[in-house]
Amino acid sequence: MSTLSTLMVPTSRPRLGVGVVASVVFLTAIAPLATDMYVPAFPQVARELSTSATQVQLTLTTFFVGMALGQLVGGPVSDQRGRRLPLLAALLVVAAASIVCALAPTIAVMTVARLVQGFAGGWAMVIGRAIIVDLASGARLVRVLNVIAAVGGIAPIAGPLIGGLILQLSGWRVSFWLVAALGLAMTLAVAVTVPESLPRDSRHPGGLRTFLTAGRGVLANREYVGYLLVAGAAMGALFAYVATSAFVLQTMNGLSPIAYSVDFAVNAAGMTMAALVAARLAGRVSTRKVILAGQLAALSAGAALLIGALWFDTPLSLAIGCFFVLMTAQGLIIPNGGALASTAVPDHPGTGSAVQGFVQWVAAGTIAPIAGLGGAATAVPMALLITIGATASLLGLLIASRNKRLPAR
Repeated sequence: MSTLSTLMVPTSRPRLGVGVVASVVFLTAIAPLATDMYVPAFPQVARELSTSATQVQLTLTTFFVGMALGQLVGGPVSDQRGRRLPLLAALLVVAAASIVCALAPTIAVMTVARLVQGFAGGWAMVIGRAIIVDLASGARLVRVLNVIAAVGGIAPIAGPLIGGLILQLSGWRVSFWLVAALGLAMTLAVAVTVPESLPRDSRHPGGLRTFLTAGRGVLANREYVGYLLVAGAAMGALFAYVATSAFVLQTMNGLSPIAYSVDFAVNAAGMTMAALVAARLAGRVSTRKVILAGQLAALSAGAALLIGALWFDTPLSLAIGCFFVLMTAQGLIIPNGGALASTAVPDHPGTGSAVQGFVQWVAAGTIAPIAGLGGAATAVPMALLITIGATASLLGLLIASRNKRLPAR
């Protein structure tokens, strides 16, 4: 609580208090809960809706597409209209789309509803991040975003466990009823705790031309593009792991589902702890140095996995160790890269957050199926993508660090 208590700032503008931070943490749970609770039910959904596994998998892809598009659109709209009302509207749409998913009679209805659910969820998440950028800056912004990432890391741990429990006690539709209830709870939390953080005199006029101008502006910022690559490439490496770790550990190495779930939880906990450590270091140690430490660890894990996949059939001990190092490293890279990207474009926080979210979710949606091309036969595609992602992230840090306008942070 000592870290959270430092978020209270005595200024005339709205304060970044514990309630606001807690609400934004709640918003970050949308994606992992809406996916991780649902994935274990894929076979059951296919049977009940009389469809193929591929079509059920498509509902996950459309959710990621919606997330990416929602973030791209929601940020600029909130720059024009303010944060609070668009955020409340998006959360109500999340709840409504979740109800449609729960009642879906066909896979086609489910697919469309998942697209809308993802779009509204991405819209809400990008506005939540923009609110933090409105109310914090510098080392404090880095600290807050790391705390949000750390606490939000609980959702990927809890999601599969909750989904499995739901399947044991009832059916897959209950998971969507639960997401709908969470959407309404988020709406209430935002209504009670989150003020309007963007004054009218700080808003930008709307229109496609304004959005394109703002987008060109943030993408012309060398530092922003560098940190965009830092976080986006790391996100791609992360989802290469998420998409294939079950095949590598269970199918290739014989780990039981329970043991795999424990290992997945431990890795997520490592990522959470790393983000908390990064939050404590904010303002004391250069954030770029923290990112670099994470990148070198991720690159080492990727290289070791690639060597193991090419010549040693990815032994269990190597895979478990490298996955833990990789996931822990992401806790140092992704939140800090995102924070420094936001700091680089203070005049367009909504657009900056939108482009950042769009790139990260496009990376997630693109890398995941490519990483699985090896199926259960080989881990080479996964290891190669992780190594490429870590290398690209390092390149992004180099690009950002060569910016001469700003001192190193």
